[in-house]
Amino acid sequence: MLTLKCPYCGVQADETELSAGGEAHVSRALPDSDDSTLANYLFYRENPRGVHFERWRHSNGCGKWFHAARNTMTLEVYGTYSAQVFGPKEEIIARIQERHPDWTPEAEAK
Repeated sequence: MLTLKCPYCGVQADETELSAGGEAHVSRALPDSDDSTLANYLFYRENPRGVHFERWRHSNGCGKWFHAARNTMTLEVYGTYSAQVFGPKEEIIARIQERHPDWTPEAEAK
């Protein structure tokens, strides 16, 4: 079972206490966007095997949204962090690179 630590209240919550919110760090389509931009925002997301950044909500706890860095193949969690930032903390990037030396943040941002 997947467990994530809420960075706000500090609770180690299992997936039954959380709500998934999809891929993290996705720029929202603006109201005046054309159809293809809106379609890309709504329907076309990364679905990598391995390292992935996701949004989660501590729905049965403090109710706040946060981001998690995890491995989609092994469920290994590298860390969680505030949803009010544009990227993961350096310590989370270091933890990922410790386990996957060839991984770079630039590869994720493609």
